[in-house]
Amino acid sequence: MIFTSIARGWHDLMRPGALKILLKGIGLALGMLIAAGIGLGGLVNLLMPDTVSLPWIGQVNWVHAAAGWTAVGLFLFASVFLMVPVASVFTGFFLEDVAELVERTHYPTLPEVRPLGLIEGLGDTLRFFGVVVAANIVALLVYPFVIPFAPMLFLALNGYLLGREYFQMAAQRRMGRDAARDLYRRNAPVVWMTGAIMALPLAIPVLNLVVPVVGAAAFTHLFHRLARR
Repeated sequence: MIFTSIARGWHDLMRPGALKILLKGIGLALGMLIAAGIGLGGLVNLLMPDTVSLPWIGQVNWVHAAAGWTAVGLFLFASVFLMVPVASVFTGFFLEDVAELVERTHYPTLPEVRPLGLIEGLGDTLRFFGVVVAANIVALLVYPFVIPFAPMLFLALNGYLLGREYFQMAAQRRMGRDAARDLYRRNAPVVWMTGAIMALPLAIPVLNLVVPVVGAAAFTHLFHRLARR
């Protein structure tokens, strides 16, 4: 069940509609990160003086440049971890389209569903984005103290987040929020395991960008299998 759903999710990525959604999410995410990097560089230029006078050394002229390069380096390091949640939030605006594409292709006899309203979908997406970013920032602070267990913590955390949010997104389209939460609670181990496997590509640059779309497709398949049971 788990591996079949994930395999179908990767196969659905190759469909033209899914690729279009993926490119939209990545493009918006890259635009936001580039804008944030430019803004950070401008802020450093405003706050840091051109020269600094240090005791026993005198005036130092390279502090401004060093601060700028340090800020750029830290931002590039952080963007490796933030690219996925940032891409997720933008791709999240289109996850309804991914689920619809999957159902139209694989489950054509299903009745039509009420699409999420703009405000409702935006609220869910921003909430998920906030939870993912906050959880991964906290995890970044913890990783240095649990280095041997950091990969396991990464998979467990992001597997839980991906599984809970994407599964409930797919389920509530068909059965409402309360019933979706109940179905999730009854199948939490299966959903978490699927999310943990889906979290594996998060550690691979470029490949991690496709996780939001593949995850939405895979959890749509998983929902239908569990709902039928």
